[in-house]
Amino acid sequence: MKLFYSPGACSLGIHIILEEIGKPFELSLVALKEGAQYKPDYLAVNPKSKVPALDRGDGRALTEFPVIAWWLAKSNPEAGLLPTDFEGETRCLEMLDYVAGTIHPQGFTRQFRAANFTPREEDLPKVVEQGKTLAAKYFDMLEKTWTGGTFALPSGYSVADCALFFVEYWATRRSGMTLPPRLAAHLAAMLARPAVQRALAREGLAG
Repeated sequence: MKLFYSPGACSLGIHIILEEIGKPFELSLVALKEGAQYKPDYLAVNPKSKVPALDRGDGRALTEFPVIAWWLAKSNPEAGLLPTDFEGETRCLEMLDYVAGTIHPQGFTRQFRAANFTPREEDLPKVVEQGKTLAAKYFDMLEKTWTGGTFALPSGYSVADCALFFVEYWATRRSGMTLPPRLAAHLAAMLARPAVQRALAREGLAG
C-alpha cells in the first residue's frame, strides 16, 4: 500500500491507522504548499487534488478520509480498529463524517485557508476568528455528548479516534486553542500511543 500525504495534513489520521495495522506501506509526499496536488502525476492518482489518497496495491486509489479509514479497518479486522456490532460501526462512521465533513472544513480550513471563504483581504481575520469559534463549538458539542471512556466510542479505540486526533492536534499545535477536558484527555492518550508517535516522527512533527 502507498499513502499519498502531506506532513500534518488530515492524511496524518490515515498514517496513524496504517501504523496501527502494522503491515508494510510506503509514504509518497504531496507538497501541497508547492502545488503538487495540481500536477499531472498526482492528478492521475487523485483528480480531486487533495490528500489523503491510498493506493491499495492493486493500482487503484481510494480517496476521501472516511472511506479510506473504513476500508483499512474493514479489510484488517485483526487490528480491531472498527466496532464489530452494527450500531458501533454506524457510530464510528458518524464520527468520521463529522470530523472530515464539518470540523475540518468549517472549523479549520477557515483558519488555514481563509482566502477560500472571502475575496476581500480585509475580511480574512474575521474568517479566521469564525473558524476558531466554530471549532470550539464543535469540540464543546463532542464534550457534552461524549459516550466513550478514554476513547471516543464505548467499544474502545477505533479509526474514529485517529480522525478526531488530527483536528485536536491542529487545535492545540497550530491554532493555540484549549480543548475541553474529555478531548484534552483523549489527545494525551493518543499522543502516548506508539503508532501515533511513529507517524508524527516520520512526518517530522512535534509530539
